[in-house]
Parts: sequence; structure tokens; C-alpha cells
Amino acid sequence: MGKLTQQEEEAMQAVWQCGSGSVKDFLDQIAEPRPPYTTLASTIKNLERKAFLASEKIGNTYRYVPAIKEQEYKKRFMNGFVNDYFENSYKDLVTFFANEKKISASDLKEIINLIENPKK
Repeated sequence: MGKLTQQEEEAMQAVWQCGSGSVKDFLDQIAEPRPPYTTLASTIKNLERKAFLASEKIGNTYRYVPAIKEQEYKKRFMNGFVNDYFENSYKDLVTFFANEKKISASDLKEIINLIENPKK
């Protein structure tokens, strides 16, 4: 599975919110300004071709379901992101956000607590 474009990610967010459905169902989940129906339908077909979605024909329409869970996609995306931009160093990622003042000391304390006391 390759990386998704911004348009594909937006479509997948709608699919994950719905759980399953038609292009119209997904279109209703997308905030304004919504893409045209035909654009979203093409994006959905591309996602199916990339194996992010599976479909079944019901009457004259298709019902799509995610072939990958949102959490799994996030894991793959973040691993690739950290590898591509931070030389596979999560420490460098956190340092970047700390230097940019995007993460506070209390946030870091919470993260340390999660690391030291993982949920089982």
C-alpha cells in the first residue's frame, strides 16, 4: 500500500467515519467545500485499486468498506513520515515539536508517563 494523496486521505476519513457506504454517504461526511460527486467517485475507485477499499455491488450502486483500519494506516503513515523526515528518530520528531513550541513540558510529562506506565 502506497501513500495517499490529501484528497484520498480526506475520502478515507469519510469512509472510516461511516464504516461502510456509498459514494453519496461519504460525500455527506466531508465538510464544505465538498468535492463534486464525480471527483469523489474517482477518488474512491482509486482507493479501491490501491487496496484501501473493498466493494460489493448492490443493485445499481456499490457499497464500499475499508480494507485497512484507520489505526493501521496511522501507524504506517507515521512510521514512513518519521523515516522520511526525521531519519527514523522519534526523539528528533519530539525535539522538532519542542523547538517549534508545539508541545509543552506538561505534554512531555504525559508522554513520559505513558512510556513508563504502558496500558496492558
